[in-house]
Amino acid sequence: MEIGVIMPPLPRRAGYVARMVEDLGFAAMLFPDSQNLAPEVWSQLSLAANATTKLKLGPGVSNSLTRDAAVTACAALTLQVESDGRAVLGMGRGDSSVQRIGKREDKVASFAAYLDAVQRYLRGEAVERDGFASRLEWLPHVTAAKVPLFVAATGPRVIEAAARHADAICLAAGADPTHLGALLAHARSAASAAGRDPNSLRYGAFVNCVVNSDLRVARAALRGTVATFARFSAFKGSKLGTLPEPLQRAAQYLREHYDMREHTRADAAHTAGIGDAFVDWFAIAGPAEVALPRFRQLAALGLDFCYVIPGSSNVAREVASASLLGLAQGVLPSLRDPTPAT
Repeated sequence: MEIGVIMPPLPRRAGYVARMVEDLGFAAMLFPDSQNLAPEVWSQLSLAANATTKLKLGPGVSNSLTRDAAVTACAALTLQVESDGRAVLGMGRGDSSVQRIGKREDKVASFAAYLDAVQRYLRGEAVERDGFASRLEWLPHVTAAKVPLFVAATGPRVIEAAARHADAICLAAGADPTHLGALLAHARSAASAAGRDPNSLRYGAFVNCVVNSDLRVARAALRGTVATFARFSAFKGSKLGTLPEPLQRAAQYLREHYDMREHTRADAAHTAGIGDAFVDWFAIAGPAEVALPRFRQLAALGLDFCYVIPGSSNVAREVASASLLGLAQGVLPSLRDPTPAT
């Protein structure tokens, strides 16, 4: 199972951070596409590509509202060419990026149509746009594999849209293996229902994880982004009664109390409703000897990759750095060689 990380790019440090992540042995690094909260994602990804040789790179995630499908496809293809084939394209319905410009997340039907259009562009096909056959006309002049598109999915309808249109599905529903296993089974079933071989898709998960010998420090560093990712299960239209009991209670609380002005912050007032027990259920917190068995459980589900969110947006840099080092030294080697030591 591949492990990548999601980190907001820092101005003038994208290349340095990407080299560090690559040298630590991670498979991929994603930058969030949230124009009001972080530097412009595609330019930062290009800087990261120029500074690395092996790391997969992409937005984690972009959305279907702030960028036209042709613009997204063009940006992804550009990164694919400039990185010698290391681009990935993560897509979602929109969160902070759309909220900060007064919009709501995209509807599932229009999101699915957007995914179809982006995939057509990336395959070099024409997309009908008001009677015009629109395509990436420069694509035939470059040699590059098609950019793989993954969808960040939480609920059944988005999972089903992803199963119809994406190359991979990345579940954004925590790290409990029972819950993720049920969602993974639904994804595979949805792919079959769409006439696709479920084995032709890749499957992954976003995992909130801080490795630290002090469990209290790890939990505190995670609480902000745990609230953020748990809130995805509370979006309008989500049927909270179908969720596992811990997530059901957290989602109900976050539906009523989440404050987007304090999005992803560890010290946000709404984290008061995110207790230690829920952090331990939804995320992975603690030393490497605690984290490794949890990641092995995820690998045993059949997940191909995980993208780690290594703490909340205002976590101390030394905590985040130590967590990445702990993952690199205490978790990644054993996941590459899954045979337990005897």
